[in-house]
Amino acid sequence: MGICGTAMGNVAVLMKRQGHAVSGSDTGIYPPMSDLLAEAGIDVMEGFDPARLEALAPDTVVIGNAMSRGNPEVEWLLETRKIPFVSLPELVSREILSARRNIVVSGTHGKTTTTTLAAYLLENNVAPDAPRPGWMIGGVPRDLPSGAELGEPGGPFAIEGDEYDSAFFDKRSKFIHYQPRVLVMNNLEFDHGDIFRDLDDIVRSFRHLTRLVPQGGAILYNADEPTLAAMMPVPWTRCLSVGVGEIADCRIVDFEEGPEGSRFTLTFPGGATQEIAWSLPGLFNARNAAMAALAAGLILDPLRPEAIDLSSLKDFQGVKRRQEVRLARPGLTVLEDFGHHPTALAQTLASLRARFPGWRLTACFEPRSNTACTARFQQAFTDALAGADEVYLAPVHRADRYAEDDRLDTPRMARELTARGTTAEACPSFDALLDSLTTATLNATAQPRCVVVFSNGAFGGKLPLYLGSV
Repeated sequence: MGICGTAMGNVAVLMKRQGHAVSGSDTGIYPPMSDLLAEAGIDVMEGFDPARLEALAPDTVVIGNAMSRGNPEVEWLLETRKIPFVSLPELVSREILSARRNIVVSGTHGKTTTTTLAAYLLENNVAPDAPRPGWMIGGVPRDLPSGAELGEPGGPFAIEGDEYDSAFFDKRSKFIHYQPRVLVMNNLEFDHGDIFRDLDDIVRSFRHLTRLVPQGGAILYNADEPTLAAMMPVPWTRCLSVGVGEIADCRIVDFEEGPEGSRFTLTFPGGATQEIAWSLPGLFNARNAAMAALAAGLILDPLRPEAIDLSSLKDFQGVKRRQEVRLARPGLTVLEDFGHHPTALAQTLASLRARFPGWRLTACFEPRSNTACTARFQQAFTDALAGADEVYLAPVHRADRYAEDDRLDTPRMARELTARGTTAEACPSFDALLDSLTTATLNATAQPRCVVVFSNGAFGGKLPLYLGSV
């Protein structure tokens, strides 16, 4: 149920590759997931129909995270108990992860990129006669054949450890199901205000996750993140810190960034070093690489993680919609980014300043996530976007779901940004935003411009129109 979700669709394909008969139901069936499922030979049925489900009589129903009480198939399953049902994370744990050596990547930011990096390094370093690695990534990697690969039993597996809840009947974080051998904790801030009460509530869930790491495994944590540093170390497994400070076990040193990307030295525990020069921007991506390198190294050789070969990172292109360049020509660069948390926006804008010195930096932001739409981050988003020269704010997604006092106030943000020296406009519609942004771009002076579009949705479908108009 909910088979067209990104995670659900990818897992459906993996189940098909394992030899299971797979079908699913959903609404809003459209590419690219519908195409992926069709190519795999998976039957997708429009809508939710208890009679149809009863006639199919599958061995198990996998209930997606978007399903809730009131759904007719959910209600039939609960009423009749004729068919066993599980959450998606429970299925993944049972059918895939129980036979693997798992890298679970957790944290508020950077999970998709770090998981992709770990999978990429495993693929490029695993011995020819060893079981092939698998992975499950919540995005579209540009350097791997797909976002989900089964690999082989006994081989390593890299998976995003999302802290969001598992299903309407299982409110534990998804990552509690994922059986980590090596756990990566990249960072930890408040997010998902619809699920967690406060930061302490999220910390509690991460503490539960750390208790699942076996004695022979390892926890890698961000030494520069105060919340994580306060949680570590724990006595039941090996704990290694990653960061820029001298106390870190795995250090990022001599970081430099410019228009062509960044370079840094990675110092492994024990003192071995490797030089990395690649196209990805930002210190945050350097930390993602350090986490992935140490995690993959520990999975492949727990005694000599520094033996991993990182030379392939020079060709790594990253993940679509993560600081992805959509247009590059003299005087104008346009990027798309999945950022929807104040820290992510601030880090990306700081990185773009370093990459494009002297350029006019324009940020477009769609408040869309369940937390971004609320007033919880009103000041934090304002402070983050002040790092741009020019800001266009899209309408709050489904604004009618929030009381006025609880809703992100974009006109107020625009006024405060303008008072702080950043040109800002709170746009009443996506059409208005497109008109203002296009006009500003076409009427630009000789100063080159970098435009970054922040959205964890479709940005009203306007980005392709903007790219075509400029």
